[in-house]
Amino acid sequence: MAEIKPKPKASEQPKKVTIDIGDGVAIPSKEDVGLFTAWRVAFFGAIGIIVFLALFKPDPYLKIMRFVPDGILVTFQVTVESILLALVLGLFTGLGRVSKNRFINGIASLYVEVIRGIPLLVQLFYIYFALGRIVKLPPITSAVFAMAICYGAYMGEIFRAGITSIPPGQTEAARSLGMTSSQSMYHVILPQAFKTILPPVGNEFVALLKDSSLVSILAVSDLLRRGREFASETFTYFETYTTVALVYLIITLFLSKLISIMEERIND
Repeated sequence: MAEIKPKPKASEQPKKVTIDIGDGVAIPSKEDVGLFTAWRVAFFGAIGIIVFLALFKPDPYLKIMRFVPDGILVTFQVTVESILLALVLGLFTGLGRVSKNRFINGIASLYVEVIRGIPLLVQLFYIYFALGRIVKLPPITSAVFAMAICYGAYMGEIFRAGITSIPPGQTEAARSLGMTSSQSMYHVILPQAFKTILPPVGNEFVALLKDSSLVSILAVSDLLRRGREFASETFTYFETYTTVALVYLIITLFLSKLISIMEERIND
């Protein structure tokens, strides 16, 4: 005779665990001693290596450092412009994803699924080369549009998660005060959601900065492109790409620390 086991109580059932892993950076915090120590070693170690190489072997390392600064500025230009446009796209996409209108919700969901299913590199090629046969855009403009459209889909999911994290009672309270749905969203829900989404948005900013290296294929003179130009002229490939990698590492680690400080202030 088969034994019937009693159904476990709700308190005994295993809790659902969500593992949130992005493609940005590991955010250092004092609570995670190992990661915080690793961040300090990597950040100050990278700075020390660059300074050491520039002082004791100026040819070619100091020449490389003098050659790439304008590429760093272009990298930040593309990143900032892309993230600002992605935030706008993400906001409207997030609002569409939580909309009760099936048509609007469907369009927003379709945008998220399609864009997230196509690699960023393919989107860069498509906008610059394929659509370039119809509307010719400058390389930087094409790069900004491609990266904004790509990251706008990810931002949309961040906004959706931030909006849905606000208790429904907030909306009900706003409606009881005579606010419309749009007014309650603008004055009550979004201001609270912004505090929730700031850390992941910062993480996406760093991820976008790293992915901006892909725009070099469109002849955009970013950090990687300038490094490639120097290496092709001097044939110092090891030295050039070592310097470029260290510069990217310093920038991303610096930004990750800023995000960590931002998270601590938000949680206080």
